[in-house]
Amino acid sequence: MNFLWRATSHFNLANLFTMVNITAGLVATYCISQNHFGYAIILAWIGGAFDIFDGKIARKYALSNEFGIQLDSFADFLSFVLVPTFLIFQAVYSHLEGIALGITAVASIYYVISGLRRLIQFNIQADAGEVAKYFTGVPTPLGAILLWIAYVSTPFISWIGVLVSMIIIGILLNSKLKIRHL
Repeated sequence: MNFLWRATSHFNLANLFTMVNITAGLVATYCISQNHFGYAIILAWIGGAFDIFDGKIARKYALSNEFGIQLDSFADFLSFVLVPTFLIFQAVYSHLEGIALGITAVASIYYVISGLRRLIQFNIQADAGEVAKYFTGVPTPLGAILLWIAYVSTPFISWIGVLVSMIIIGILLNSKLKIRHL
């Protein structure tokens, strides 16, 4: 079991927590495809909890490494970019037709590309084991939370409000806005 405590191990404790996040994201995707949106949201929040703890464990036990940084960004992309975008597309936009469906598809693709670009840029600038005081741009987990808020606000803001929210959040992911790291 020494592999759990070695920074060089791909299966160290921090990376295993990240893999649980990935698993939650994959199962959430399946739930969305079956229109079980409540389960998907619960799984996304479970993934989010494991995302918080993987970084804390990596720093506390000096388990950070380049593999873990890449793995964590993949997990973030799945759980905090693809899952909420897919959920909104399936739950909010799927009844649309014609030009409205096309516009929401383009906005969804824009959001996914914005999230991916943000994560790639973060990885380019990241040093294993170091945490900056501020994020530049909205981090993808916060972007996902903002999308969940837009989703639960659907009765009040309609699909157009969700669409506008998705575009604004996509812009904020790659903005110069400073967000304090917790």
